Amino acid sequence: MRVAGRSTAPQARHAERVPVPRPADHTGLDADQLPDGLVVADESGRVVRFNAAAERITAVRAADALGQPLEKALPLEDLEGRRWWQLTDPYGGLAIRTRQPERNLLLPGGREVLVSARFVRDEPLGPVRCLFVALRDTEARRRTERSHAELIATVAHELRSPLTSVKGFTATLLAKWERFTDDQKRLMLETVDADADRVTRLIAELLDISRIDSGRLEVRRQPVDIGAAVGRHIQAYVAAGQRADRFLLRLEQPLPALWADPDKIDQVLSNLLENAVRHGEGTVTIDVTPTASPREGEETGTSVTVSDEGPGIPEESMNRVFTRFWRGSKRGGTGLGLYIVKGIVEAHGGTITVGRAAGGGAEFRFTLPVAAPAYLA
Repeated sequence: MRVAGRSTAPQARHAERVPVPRPADHTGLDADQLPDGLVVADESGRVVRFNAAAERITAVRAADALGQPLEKALPLEDLEGRRWWQLTDPYGGLAIRTRQPERNLLLPGGREVLVSARFVRDEPLGPVRCLFVALRDTEARRRTERSHAELIATVAHELRSPLTSVKGFTATLLAKWERFTDDQKRLMLETVDADADRVTRLIAELLDISRIDSGRLEVRRQPVDIGAAVGRHIQAYVAAGQRADRFLLRLEQPLPALWADPDKIDQVLSNLLENAVRHGEGTVTIDVTPTASPREGEETGTSVTVSDEGPGIPEESMNRVFTRFWRGSKRGGTGLGLYIVKGIVEAHGGTITVGRAAGGGAEFRFTLPVAAPAYLA
């Protein structure tokens, strides 16, 4: 391992009648800022509000929908092809109704949307004075469901191999223990141990993904010597048979004191170095430098760049590198490592990017804020 050093220096009151919704009220809330579609019809059933999300979901311009009867502006059908507004009759139906539960309906052309409605009345059992219709695109939900299904299938496939190996070797040892030499027993047990470690890593990845997706990834900050952490990973690769001169660590001093979760930073470094060693070629260079903090209100941060001299990542693939199941040109692994790396870095308030290194290979760069505890500020 070569180490080079450089030195540098009041809410609104309710009216008796429900007012026609306006684009924005005194709170500054604009219906066009809502992530879901919102369509509002007045007491006569004509559309008085058609927000930007509704335009996007229905492919109907607000200018064309406003003033139109609701059934014309929003011609929904159920999955059996029946006209929805005639079927549900929001203005002439049961006077006790206050809402329509969310359900799948079809737009013209067969596009599926999730629709729910709220009936507003001046008084119980009175006529409908205003109808709010919420629209949600089902495509995002379908993508999430597909992603979860792919995750389950991938992990199940990855678990099957080590568990089959563990079961096979343990069953063989139990049935024929006396027939094997000590060396054969040791080889089998070492294989079982390695496969058990693989299963443990897969389970840890699943837990990390669950915490990242739910926003519950905890960061336990402690002082971290990032240069020493990189050095430990390099020494582990050398001990495992990699040439020492394949790694170049460059530390730019002085580095700011970094407060981060040491275990999670080790996980980030492990993934990035493994990618460089497995998929890259030539020298793996790790630059650790002080830099501007990615967090507003802090001046300094720490940047770590891992680059290699291999073929690099195709330009058209760079926007997918940190997504689930991306594996690049070489197959193997679950394709979850870089997704987890991005989640860990962002949980620290940092940023991570991918690009092309000066030597032509891949270059990953993550930047962390100093994040010192308040009592040290």
